[in-house]
Amino acid sequence: MSDDVRLRDVEEADLELFLEHEHDPETVRRSKFTPRDRERFMTHWTTRVLGDPTILVQTVTVDGEPAGNVVAWWEDDRRFIGYVFGRPYWGRGIGTKALTLFLEREKARPLYADPFTGNAGSVRLLEKCGFQRVGTVQHGEHEHVMLALGED
Repeated sequence: MSDDVRLRDVEEADLELFLEHEHDPETVRRSKFTPRDRERFMTHWTTRVLGDPTILVQTVTVDGEPAGNVVAWWEDDRRFIGYVFGRPYWGRGIGTKALTLFLEREKARPLYADPFTGNAGSVRLLEKCGFQRVGTVQHGEHEHVMLALGED
């Protein structure tokens, strides 16, 4: 079986699915990210993500069905990427394919990502795509791995 992984622009209907992904208990456990309530989530996505022309965000589809998202944004003077995939798409190589496609579109380098240190799958995905560990960073009480792509 070959999964057809593609990227497309985010459609309004995707946001409900992204909200479900953010609230998935295993996603929360692995990411150590506190999910937002529906109103805060929708406001964040419509104003801060989709409303900001400096942000590149794409819906990941698998065989035409929305499976998650990948996003790049500026934080101070650093460009970060992040992603969330629905649990049915974990462990199938979907993330690697999607991130590879996204990195062809997102030209800024260096790029940074900072997954929770205990999220081995996310760290492994980033390393497969060429990111290298450059340190750690604290987010609240949780330590995250800082990874960079294209840093001198």
